[in-house]
Amino acid sequence: MKLIRTDRFLQDYRKLPAQVRKHTDRELLYLAQDIGHPSLRVRRVRKYADVYEGSVSMRYRFLFQITGEAYILLRIGKHDVLEKL
Repeated sequence: MKLIRTDRFLQDYRKLPAQVRKHTDRELLYLAQDIGHPSLRVRRVRKYADVYEGSVSMRYRFLFQITGEAYILLRIGKHDVLEKL
């Protein structure tokens, strides 16, 4: 599946520590290949009907939407990122 990074996602990504960016890159490869990969722990966000969250680590997560052809990456950051959507 194709990954589309929004401008806001890219801004968030650039602010991450280098090690977290490296780990994020690996997790996003998993997402593109298999949304059911166990390390992603993907689930729907209750607050928003069409938004999902995936895990980068225990401290960081990313938010995305699913279209027929791609995953649209919305935000990435610590667990309070959902409040900033």
